[in-house]
Amino acid sequence: MDQDPAPPENFRQFQARFADMFAAYEEGARLARASGPLDEVTSHLVQLAAAIAIRSQGAVHSHTRRALAAGASPEAIFQVVNLLISTVGFPNAAAGFSWINDVVGRNQR
Repeated sequence: MDQDPAPPENFRQFQARFADMFAAYEEGARLARASGPLDEVTSHLVQLAAAIAIRSQGAVHSHTRRALAAGASPEAIFQVVNLLISTVGFPNAAAGFSWINDVVGRNQR
């Protein structure tokens, strides 16, 4: 699968403008992933679920890209949506499906 790792332009501009803060944020995220037994794929799937639950389109896009880059299959990523229907409701899960498909669908063309 041809992965598109590039974040949106506004994110890259934010990252460049606040480079030190972004580096600290990235280090905090790395430390959180290393703080327990969950592997990288599982960590991104958990974060993807949280992003869907709070209806954060940018975070859904980001964690979908990151989960794919870490080795998650599209099927595992879409399973997250199915698991969330009974917890966050169909409308939130459907929005998450659409945002995931923005990334996965683009990579399957």
